[in-house]
Amino acid sequence: MALNKKTFKAKNNAKTTKKKFLNKTIEHIDVTKLNGIVPVVEAMERMAYSSRDLNRAADIYDRMLKDKECGVILTLAGSLISAGLKKIFVDMIRNNMVDAIVSTGANIVDQDFFEALGFKHYIAPDEFKSGMRDGELREMAIDRIYDTFIDEEDLRICDETTQKIFDGIEPGTYSSRELLNEFGRYLDENGGPKCDDSIIYEAYKKGVPIFCPAFSDCSAGFGLVHHLHSKEGEPHVSWDGGKDFYELTQLKIHNGTTGIFMIGGGVPKNFTQDIVVAAEVLGHDAPMHKYAIQVTVADVRDGALSSSTLKEASSWGKVDTVFEQMVFSEATLAVPLIVGYAYHKGSWKSRKGKKWNSVLEKQAALV
Repeated sequence: MALNKKTFKAKNNAKTTKKKFLNKTIEHIDVTKLNGIVPVVEAMERMAYSSRDLNRAADIYDRMLKDKECGVILTLAGSLISAGLKKIFVDMIRNNMVDAIVSTGANIVDQDFFEALGFKHYIAPDEFKSGMRDGELREMAIDRIYDTFIDEEDLRICDETTQKIFDGIEPGTYSSRELLNEFGRYLDENGGPKCDDSIIYEAYKKGVPIFCPAFSDCSAGFGLVHHLHSKEGEPHVSWDGGKDFYELTQLKIHNGTTGIFMIGGGVPKNFTQDIVVAAEVLGHDAPMHKYAIQVTVADVRDGALSSSTLKEASSWGKVDTVFEQMVFSEATLAVPLIVGYAYHKGSWKSRKGKKWNSVLEKQAALV
């Protein structure tokens, strides 16, 4: 059973060693305190290759924030929160620099909600990167994400907490946005200082919807499985992926001018680009995403969605080509520069958040 902590309990003789490896925590970068970012990014305009691409991406993001009609959608794929980028996304929400988030479940639940519960990600010693010692980690109930560690026993508590939330919700069918709003409510009622820099909690307070189009592919999935098992034959909570798509499409219909800031690719990227087509299917003349930037290391030669260019997306009628930019860079390098540039340029100061959660709740009340 997914929530059987006993199965993954570190053996007694590994306890002492385990503590030795879980003692140096990942620290989230705070771009609001890095005042020298703007001149660095501006200097890149007169360089070449990826630096000039990054400069243009930063400028496009700043344009999104200056455009009062634009609704900004942030997409997250890859292990970003565990890598130290969480506070950047929290500050984007806090300062009205993003209006909706589309993410993998791992980033939002296994990593952000996990940390909001008081748990940490840890820096792994270099000798573990090769994978040759993963058997030792298994004995100690330590999970590895490249060069970071998670305590598996803590992760099981996160799984159990998601089930507790599902058990406390009125039985019915929900979008991931609605379920994650309940996660935010849980933190509001049961959290403390540890959740002050949580994406879920900040989004809950600011009315920013979070969608996870692959919601069950994370701790929430384990919680749902256990919830369904315990409620067998009884009314229960279930997740509706179609409702996710419909709700995000409704936002595009409601707010025609949109910009997308995509980190990584995968399902969040496709899901967000597709709402233009979905709006058209519903009979609305929806404009393509006016602004689009993507940070990725995916190779354009392999035919994967994650590396398909924004220009290619324009052939599908999803992304306009006037303000679009691919940045082929690893996220922990590029994202602090792009967001830090936009933050210190200050265009967000005169921007009001769209509060799209309220928009969707009002629409639901009319149905």
